[in-house]
Amino acid sequence: MNYVGAPGLEFGGGNTQVDPNVARMLPPCSKVVCTEAHGVSFWASTGRIDVELADGSPQSYFIKAMSGNTGRNMVHGEFESMTAIYRVTPTFAPKPIAWGTYESVPDTHFYLSEYRDMLLEMPEPDKFAASLSSLHQNSISPEGKFGFHMTTHAGNLPQYTNWEDSWETFFTKNLKQALDLEIKAKGHDPEFDVLLPIIFEKVIPRLLRPLESEGRSVKPSLVHGDLWFANAGIDGESGESLIFDACCFYAHNEYEFGQWRPVCNRFGAEYVAAYHAHVQISAPEEDYDGRVDLYKLRFNTHVSALFHDNPTLREQYVSCAESLA
Repeated sequence: MNYVGAPGLEFGGGNTQVDPNVARMLPPCSKVVCTEAHGVSFWASTGRIDVELADGSPQSYFIKAMSGNTGRNMVHGEFESMTAIYRVTPTFAPKPIAWGTYESVPDTHFYLSEYRDMLLEMPEPDKFAASLSSLHQNSISPEGKFGFHMTTHAGNLPQYTNWEDSWETFFTKNLKQALDLEIKAKGHDPEFDVLLPIIFEKVIPRLLRPLESEGRSVKPSLVHGDLWFANAGIDGESGESLIFDACCFYAHNEYEFGQWRPVCNRFGAEYVAAYHAHVQISAPEEDYDGRVDLYKLRFNTHVSALFHDNPTLREQYVSCAESLA
């Protein structure tokens, strides 16, 4: 949990107080009517701010608060990620409004966005796939490279986002950083001495190098970065699919599906099939399953690092690595 509290500014319980720096981000002359706890987060305190606008009409906002330097980096990265998504597909994400630091509690930081009355149900596959494919296809890396303009966090851990010309190079460094965090959290396993050289020296070149060989290339596509079912929903008013809580970078579009392979997710084969009705599988097509399993390894590695007290997550990581080796 990256939130240690901000006394007097809790969400809910009849409290109508918000920090002055949050209040400045709300529309001029608006009045906070109430705050409510809203949503669930492993790392933050989350809430809804209901206001009365100057013309008397109601409006609501979503707020997330975190503490410490890591919390600051997390809300900043989320704001930049959601802004990037919103610019490409504004119907696919709540509009980001601001991020900043509390004036009254300088070690507390916030992310503010429009509030959407969201149904936390699985979105309809075709609608969801159409929006996701639009995000991937229509996004343009500002550098023409893989990476992001700042470090973003999956959970409360940073991920590698430095600009790289090659997808193979970027993914290798991205996986290596996740692995370093996992080993730091859970210690070295002697089995790694055999497995890891195979993954980095044989498996990655075998599966990713052909994407950028023999005249083929990979478009750097903006990916959500942590697209599991709890970071998606349905807009209760419009019925459109929504995604949130992103930790973006520009990647091979199929990287997104590595998060869909672990058993904890609910984006099944029907979502993948719906997506590929819009976007064809990258060549060489025969490597597709292996590539997505490799991307799954990256997600399993990072999740194992996040939850250092859960040995089952390392077992899943090792099993995934063994299946690729």
